[in-house]
Amino acid sequence: MAEIINMPRLSDTMEEGTVAAWLKKVGDKIEEGDILAEIETDKATMEFESFHEGVLLHIGVQEGETTKVDQLLAIIGEEGEDISELLNGSKEASSSETTDDKSEESTEDSVTDEDQSSSGTQDIPEGVTVVTMPRLSDTMEEGTVATWLKKVGDVVEEGDILAEIETDKATMEFESFQSGTLLYIGLEEGDSAKVDALLAIIGPEGTDVSGIAKNFKVSGSDTKTDDKPKEAPKKDAPKQETKQETKPAATAQAEISNTSTGRIFVSPLAKKMAEEKGITLSLVKGSGENGRIVKRDIENFTPAAAAQSSAPVAKFVASGQEDFDEKPNSQMRKAIAKNLAKSKFSAPHYYLNVEFDMDNAMAFRAQYNSIPDVKISFNDMIVKACALALRQHPQVNSQWFDDKMRLNNHVHIGVAVAVEDGLLVPVVKFANEQSLPQIGAAVKDFAGRARNKKLSLDEMEGSTFTISNLGMFGIESFTSIINQPNSAILSVGAIVQKPVVKNGQVVPGNTMKLTLACDHRTVDGATGAQFLQTLKGYIENPVTMLV
Repeated sequence: MAEIINMPRLSDTMEEGTVAAWLKKVGDKIEEGDILAEIETDKATMEFESFHEGVLLHIGVQEGETTKVDQLLAIIGEEGEDISELLNGSKEASSSETTDDKSEESTEDSVTDEDQSSSGTQDIPEGVTVVTMPRLSDTMEEGTVATWLKKVGDVVEEGDILAEIETDKATMEFESFQSGTLLYIGLEEGDSAKVDALLAIIGPEGTDVSGIAKNFKVSGSDTKTDDKPKEAPKKDAPKQETKQETKPAATAQAEISNTSTGRIFVSPLAKKMAEEKGITLSLVKGSGENGRIVKRDIENFTPAAAAQSSAPVAKFVASGQEDFDEKPNSQMRKAIAKNLAKSKFSAPHYYLNVEFDMDNAMAFRAQYNSIPDVKISFNDMIVKACALALRQHPQVNSQWFDDKMRLNNHVHIGVAVAVEDGLLVPVVKFANEQSLPQIGAAVKDFAGRARNKKLSLDEMEGSTFTISNLGMFGIESFTSIINQPNSAILSVGAIVQKPVVKNGQVVPGNTMKLTLACDHRTVDGATGAQFLQTLKGYIENPVTMLV
């Protein structure tokens, strides 16, 4: 079925866009993620990518032409598909809007002041800008304000970081595209709201924006924001509820620089200085706004004083008394719950278990790491072996759609990384073409930046197969949930020393258990077994990976 592509809103102040260049022409095949066009907004010229697949059937705005946001830009569908009804519908809608505009203009002079006051609308004063919750990823539906870096009354320059916003993928800095004074904050730290909800208002100092805040409505909703503008950030309402209100004084002191959700507020410079000096941030008392740790706190930090102030005191719990803490679900945790539940209940999982002899792999790794300035892990070897095996078994490297199956010729392997709030899966792209040291360097870099929430969205998208390794935690075997749209995921356990039978003799050996979870819609049992046989050849004779 054909999909209508409208002019996107690429900035919070964008009302119309100009097509600077089309990178596809009518008749071209479009893949999800392809760049369709370069669009000039009121801020910059930006690339616009397609979220649909098919053939470009129609271009509604030619190069150099300008149109309003949400107007017809293009149509994508099946080759030869009839789109005449869509084009007629678009023209009728455009004509209707034009007629409505003219009608409104002709009656504007006859509207009395009383009618205007009862309409419920609020004119925005000159120089005032309403800042809404931005869409920071293609799957983002709502965002949480992790930290405000400006407070009501502060002067804001274009390019200043207003806040840190937690999405379903990561915590990202949100910068201002306007200059002025921060007049109103619509969401407190820890509060969540849908995309396009009121986030803040910026304008000339002293401007009354109470009416704007009171009458602001999210597009398509009648819900209003709080009637009372927030003149200053609140500091007394805790975000995390607990059933026990009292705390020992020493325990309260130990929670310096932490919010009620456990987050530590720290400036980038202070964080870097702390890492260089080996200082644990949870021991530093912040002197900035809302307890934020700044440069001077790191410079003046004395470990002895911190140890004395944060000395742990055992919490007294009365015998038989129940106690618990409630922790709000982060956007990442909500996304994990939604995606894994969808995978588990929509994809028919089955599991194949194998045990590999790791003696040769251990000897190979030791010999490889004897080369100066080279260091590879068993996980790097598994990533490389899987990449080579997937090239021979494209059915395992596939994706399921309702009307077709896509067999990927490229191999992008996702490597699951545990982080504080859940799980991230950075992607090693074209893993079959990379050497073992290159794979090792990429995985190490991804893991470090994942734990610091510094991965970009592009680095976490596009996987065709996923590996989850819990061997470093001593887990011998486990099963994983498929990371859709992949068709399979490999669970890797620890290497265990145990007696094994070789040539009819019981001898000491080293083995590793692996479990392949497959989607039965795309990967049959025999197909999965053949993939594991090929993988076994590479793991038990790793020198073949270098041939």
